[in-house]
Amino acid sequence: ENISLLANRPALGVLPPMDWGDDLAKVLEQAAPTGLSDVTTMACGSCANENAFKAVFIAWMTRVRNGNPPTEEDLESCMLNQAPGCPQLSILSFYGAFHGRTMGCLATTRSKPIHKLDVPHLDWPMAPFPQLWYPLDQHADRNAAEEQRCLDETRKILEEKQNSNTPIAGAIIEPIQAEGGDNGASPDFFRKLRALIKEYDAFFIVDEVQTGGGTTGKFWAHEHWELDDPPDIVSFAKKLQIGGYFSKPEMRPKEAYRIFNTWMGDPSKMLMLKVILEEYKQNHLVENAGITGQMLRDGMEVISREYPNLLGRVRGQGTFSAVSACNVATRDKLIHELRQKGVEAGGSGSYTIRLRPSMVFMPEHAAEFLDIFANVCATTEPIGAPAWKPETQQAAHPPTPADNAESQAIGHT
Repeated sequence: ENISLLANRPALGVLPPMDWGDDLAKVLEQAAPTGLSDVTTMACGSCANENAFKAVFIAWMTRVRNGNPPTEEDLESCMLNQAPGCPQLSILSFYGAFHGRTMGCLATTRSKPIHKLDVPHLDWPMAPFPQLWYPLDQHADRNAAEEQRCLDETRKILEEKQNSNTPIAGAIIEPIQAEGGDNGASPDFFRKLRALIKEYDAFFIVDEVQTGGGTTGKFWAHEHWELDDPPDIVSFAKKLQIGGYFSKPEMRPKEAYRIFNTWMGDPSKMLMLKVILEEYKQNHLVENAGITGQMLRDGMEVISREYPNLLGRVRGQGTFSAVSACNVATRDKLIHELRQKGVEAGGSGSYTIRLRPSMVFMPEHAAEFLDIFANVCATTEPIGAPAWKPETQQAAHPPTPADNAESQAIGHT
């Protein structure tokens, strides 16, 4: 019954299959975030965020015009890339963020210079993201003060921009900054940030391209925040096979073809997602991610205490977990040694080893990994002086993250 979808890729925005709407509703409504009833499908995470930005700008200007259609001046000036048709609006992002490699997404990406180098960018604002110390229970007061500092700085930026001719139409944030070094913040921080963004009449986008799909122990990582008011947009891709974003009805443009491309996603990927969701439900895989992830982090805590010259700062939610090595060279060496023993791990930020197990990663797999990781640590000596220590964790957040998180020079010799 699915052969036509596999043999002929339809242009979903123009000529979707007759049952596409029903199929979309049946599959994606199973995963829709609370409070978001609309879904727009795309091909990838960058496409999802790029078009989410467009939806925010369109909604902002619709509100500015009180719902009226654009004027002739709007229509004529936009063809010249000039205001008022092309208004000077912006998207607020956060230090350490990664939201994609297309032009608008790059303007909000703040994780690694190599992503942005040589590419002209929109002059959009950046706010600080909390730099937490670990273990969290030993640094609660300091971390609370750090989160408040970031909220205060964000308020200053919003206050300045919303009273200028270049207002912030929306803000985008990751529940965990994956590329930036697996940086997280407390649910309290995100709740206060959501309220702050709304206070200044901007729209709130949660980028769940990496965190969505169950790895954090919730289908959506932002569920951990227990928001009173849902985000305006939640973007997704990766584990959901198909990209796109969920949104509130007010984010939907009135006119056709404003959020549009040839394919608007791929229905064959929806078939995969349908089976994945069935497996999630049948085998309780989201719940398992929470249980196995806790086991994983507990084990890494034990290892980091045994080898404090190598590791520290164990953190994460569910199996979406990470640990920091003492410096870049040691991090890369540890990753290389893990790969030699059959473990695929990666780097992020400056010193982070990030773990991204599949959703069928069970406690027995976590136990096997922890044995391998302990053996690797037992046979690895630090390379050079430590870049940070547990008592000076601010050094674990250098101003410019290292650019070798993806190159892994030692791991590819």
